[in-house]
Amino acid sequence: MTKFSVKENELSPARILIVDDDKSFGKMLENVIIRCAGFDCSFAEGAQKALTVLEERVFDVVITDINMPNMNGLELTRIIKEKYDSDVIVITGYYEDFTYEEAIDNGANDFIEKPVRPTELIVRLKRVLRERAISYKHKQAEDALQKAQKEREDSIERLRKALGSTVQALAVTAETRDPYTAGHQRRVTDLARTIATEMGLAINQIDGICMASMIHDLGKISVPAEILSKPTKLTDIEFMLIKTHPQAGFDILKDIEFPWPIARMVLEHHERMDGSGYPNGLTGDKLLIESRIIAMADVVEAIASHRPYRPALGLDKALEEISRNRGAFYDPGAVDACLALIEQKGYQLQ
Repeated sequence: MTKFSVKENELSPARILIVDDDKSFGKMLENVIIRCAGFDCSFAEGAQKALTVLEERVFDVVITDINMPNMNGLELTRIIKEKYDSDVIVITGYYEDFTYEEAIDNGANDFIEKPVRPTELIVRLKRVLRERAISYKHKQAEDALQKAQKEREDSIERLRKALGSTVQALAVTAETRDPYTAGHQRRVTDLARTIATEMGLAINQIDGICMASMIHDLGKISVPAEILSKPTKLTDIEFMLIKTHPQAGFDILKDIEFPWPIARMVLEHHERMDGSGYPNGLTGDKLLIESRIIAMADVVEAIASHRPYRPALGLDKALEEISRNRGAFYDPGAVDACLALIEQKGYQLQ
């Protein structure tokens, strides 16, 4: 659709098209508008000629007679509103045949009865032009808002990619010291994402869960490598060192400005619903739902997969664990979603 020719807060130079099958009457109106208002005014003899002119030039307002042969003014008004960006004022001497409501319903902006008084015509025309200018102003504001929104979305997407690269770099850092961590974090990420989707969490929350899951064991870089890869059962002291990794991960991430509470999710991924977890013994009502999902996905993957000190126990053992401790250790909604995914929908750890 053609852009407005009237600028914000301007009535001049407005472009006006007069349409009438009576050439003498149309020319009279043209002269009145030029003389009294100084607008750029043109005349078209009949509706068909008007449509030809409208293809060639942009007009702010079309002033048309209604009672014309071949195509009346209301039909012309409908076409103008569908095809061109012009406002319309209709004029008729047959006011008993055409009502104001009928003219407005066909898209007209105003309706004037003959005989036309020059003063009334100019007043009505200026009012339509002012409303057009206001509409133009609103359209400018809407376009500016849409542009700003698009720029904001583009900026967020660039930030998201940059954060993704940062998180990937952090994940690689952890993986270089503990090869087991690499596959573990990827599988926990996929399972946690799928559970969150099954639970109906918002896309933004799911994105945060994925980011946090990818680096939930980042804090293990502070644990001696020989403890991480020890093939036998850990001593109490060694296990105490392992239990420091959520806090260590939090300390690394807490000052990075993610759009999600990544550091907190990492800190809470070993907490339990009943407060028996670590490092802070928080209960379920104080834990993020994202943290509760990651915590359970972490347990399922750890039990089902190979660990340095034991072979894989399998998914059945993992499901038995979360079912037995549903509501005690693990979020009930997350447990139910996980069971449905694996037992009913055939989900497999990748």
